[in-house]
Amino acid sequence: MNQFSKKASLWGRFIIWRYKNITGKQFLYILSAFIGFISGVGSVILKWFVHLSTSFLDSDAIDSYHKFYFFIFPLIGLLIVYFVKEKLIQKEIGAGIPVALFSLARRKGIMKRYQTYASLILAPITISFGGSVGLEAPAAVTSSALSSRISQWFRIDVKNRKLLLVCAAAASLSAIFKAPIAAIVFAIEVFSLDLTLASLMPLLIASISAILTRLIFTEEESFLIHFNLVEDFQLDQILLYSALGIFTAFISLYFTQVYFKSKQLFATINTPLKKVFIGGIVVGILIYIIPPLYGEGFGLINNLINNKKPELTSFQSFQSISLTDWGFIILLFVLILVKPIATSSTLHAGGIGGIFGPTLFIGASAGNFVAHFFNKIGFDVSISNFTLLGMCGLMAGVLHAPLTAIFLIAEITGGYDLFIPLMLVSAISFGITRYYVSYSVYTKELAEKGDLITHNKDQAVLTTLDVRSVIENNFIPIHPEMTLGEMLKNGVAHSNRNIFPVINDKRQFLGIILLDDIRHIMFDQTMYDTVNVQTFMHEAPEVIFLGEDSMEKIMKKFEQSKAWNLPVVKKDLYIGFISRSKLLTAYREHLVTNFDN
Repeated sequence: MNQFSKKASLWGRFIIWRYKNITGKQFLYILSAFIGFISGVGSVILKWFVHLSTSFLDSDAIDSYHKFYFFIFPLIGLLIVYFVKEKLIQKEIGAGIPVALFSLARRKGIMKRYQTYASLILAPITISFGGSVGLEAPAAVTSSALSSRISQWFRIDVKNRKLLLVCAAAASLSAIFKAPIAAIVFAIEVFSLDLTLASLMPLLIASISAILTRLIFTEEESFLIHFNLVEDFQLDQILLYSALGIFTAFISLYFTQVYFKSKQLFATINTPLKKVFIGGIVVGILIYIIPPLYGEGFGLINNLINNKKPELTSFQSFQSISLTDWGFIILLFVLILVKPIATSSTLHAGGIGGIFGPTLFIGASAGNFVAHFFNKIGFDVSISNFTLLGMCGLMAGVLHAPLTAIFLIAEITGGYDLFIPLMLVSAISFGITRYYVSYSVYTKELAEKGDLITHNKDQAVLTTLDVRSVIENNFIPIHPEMTLGEMLKNGVAHSNRNIFPVINDKRQFLGIILLDDIRHIMFDQTMYDTVNVQTFMHEAPEVIFLGEDSMEKIMKKFEQSKAWNLPVVKKDLYIGFISRSKLLTAYREHLVTNFDN
């Protein structure tokens, strides 16, 4: 105990020293660099773990022994993940990026301790055993959770804690793809971070630190994507690029629909273990038929970019088909259709991973498919360019991140020769997808629950404002059977409010009485024993349902009802009131405290 107290005292002295000798801005920059370093290390560890285990499980030795193992591996991986979650972690891990977004909206940038290691352990297991998901989201969540813990250790305020959390997510993306600009744009688009001078420097420092850390540990140019040549784009192919943008938009819509429909389907399965078996079998069958679905799939992406036709099936009877042009085109289209099923089944069965990698996988397949199709019908287009543009289109459509898509592809190609077609494809894909689907896979469920921060400042403040923090309980409840005299004696005489909730013995909310409702008879003593509360009780203009109504909806109820106080109930039970004045005061304080400019 004394040793613990001594350590706590030393830490406290360090915090005081820091306040005296290092300004808040300087310390924020130092932490940004450190968090970038941590994110870089985390990305290296994740990728190394996946590469090591996948190189063994997906080796020629196992393939030559029996291909049946590729059918059973996904189920084994999901079972391992299930038992680790149930027996060791014993917590709900959540779905990648939305976990970090939720912590920004509802938990003041605080992530739970187990989130610092859960994805770090379980994502490599899922992917190594064939789970058809990506590694980027687990890397981002792990980095964000570590950033959250570091911010708490150093007693960073809420606003900067949120900023550092986003810096960590951006840094992990920067390290994985060697794309610092795309990482910063990702933070702005997906995390709705405001690009100000106060946020730009920490983002830059974290992104640069992450890249340098990665380069210290590995000399690879990129963890994931390698290619040799990108051809110059042709101005006379603008219409073909536009067609690709339209195609990727509808594939994005298909991916989104498959993801959420499969989630609904898996939700009907009553036990987690059944989900594991069903998902594992589905993914196993798909991988057995189409081996490139195994794991992240960046090997296929690299082959497609470099115009190398990979074998897309393990069945000998299909290998001759894959060598013909139309056969290869058909197999690419099949791959586009089944990859969302494999990814969704992996995730909803309990696997840990993200959709960033699968989005690039489908995009590369879509771009390659369109390029081969155009070339087959008489056009002459660049296979590499269309493959990269397809990746851009899918990112813009599925993730609703058109600028991230543009800059990521531009950075990994090492130049901006494709910038115009990237902008065109991204804009078309995003525009069409956004017309049909208002939110991305990352944000749809959060938006439906009112837990999503956007660039709309008003909406962002309302989203992050806690409903419980503005509930008032200094209202005196009364019962409907009370007489007027009892109400005046037990209620009005002891209250400084002019509104009284009416409840029954079970505390169920029945209605309200305003002081104005009884003002004309409250001094007439002849009425004290002859009139009861129920005579004057009436409905509230609106009722706020705790746990169901978002803060945005609550504000609309105040605007529509013109009321100054509205009752709060939960499952018909009276909780308290929210007053318009307290809500507006809290709104103003929250805006000043948590948002720049």
